[in-house]
Amino acid sequence: MATTYKDSGVDVAKGKEAVERISKVVRSTFNKRVLTGLGLFGSLYDISDIVRDYKEPVLVQSIDGVGTKIEVAAIMNTYSQVGKDIVAHSCNDVLCQGAIPLTFLDYVATDKLDADVLEQIVQGMADACAGYGLSLVGGETAEMPGTYETDHWDIAGAVLGVVEKSKIIDGSAIKKGDVIIGLASEGLHTNGYSLARKVLLEDKGFTVRDVMAELPRSVGAELMRPHKNYTNHVKPLLDKYNIHGIAHITGGGLIENIPRILPAGFDAELQKDSWEVLPIFEAIQQFGEVPEDDMYTTFNMGIGLTLVVPEEEHKAIMADLEKQDDAKATVIGKIIKGKKKVCFV
Repeated sequence: MATTYKDSGVDVAKGKEAVERISKVVRSTFNKRVLTGLGLFGSLYDISDIVRDYKEPVLVQSIDGVGTKIEVAAIMNTYSQVGKDIVAHSCNDVLCQGAIPLTFLDYVATDKLDADVLEQIVQGMADACAGYGLSLVGGETAEMPGTYETDHWDIAGAVLGVVEKSKIIDGSAIKKGDVIIGLASEGLHTNGYSLARKVLLEDKGFTVRDVMAELPRSVGAELMRPHKNYTNHVKPLLDKYNIHGIAHITGGGLIENIPRILPAGFDAELQKDSWEVLPIFEAIQQFGEVPEDDMYTTFNMGIGLTLVVPEEEHKAIMADLEKQDDAKATVIGKIIKGKKKVCFV
């Protein structure tokens, strides 16, 4: 008896149908620089105007995933937010070098392709790209029975950005006395979900529909809060001020991410009560009896991005940020002499 690819669990026809369904969504993010449609082996992107506008253009690339937040999305049967989240996460990563994002590529994998779920994910990506001038130029949809459990999905994204060589932000200009500004997060963003799910959904037995006094929304709504994209907040500051360092507070929290941009001989001193720790973090710590060190090395604790700026410019930068409706900026600390670590006072 003949055995087909479909018999092994991979339906090529359904895969083709799914791609056709998302094609229009993807094309809606194209601009004049995109020279190819979907279906070729690679995407072509015209950089001739970039070469003209930049003296020494430097390309900045980053790749990441949404982690186990996708498991919460599956429980709630709503996937568009995680599509938006991976775009935001990727944009923030290249923003840390002062780069403006240009293109986005996605990788979506599962055991058995569901065209409706894929369409939700890609629609979320396309909506997020459109809001920040990115083109979703291509991607990969992988159907891998045996590798992924039934109805489990994995999402990753790669972003390409550009920055003028003379304006690269790498932390080397950071000096003693610089001020650390924190931009508020919306929630967990896309990090720490394994611990959050264990505490709230497994150990305590809450469902995503449960409402508790400690949280302003249901458990599921809190866990699915968006990963904030800070590109439009920070972009106006890049040419106007001397931004010495930018850290995206992702896996590793404040304790591990800020030292990534510190030069040798300096610490980041943070004033612990200077910003609002969101209720979701307090609930996780309380219900799980999670040690404080674990909290600050797992979660962003309410700060999604930090800017290290000259002391003499920080008030003007704060004033500009306060003009933006949802920036929620706070001075959270300063740079002191030390050993490339974060210390709390």
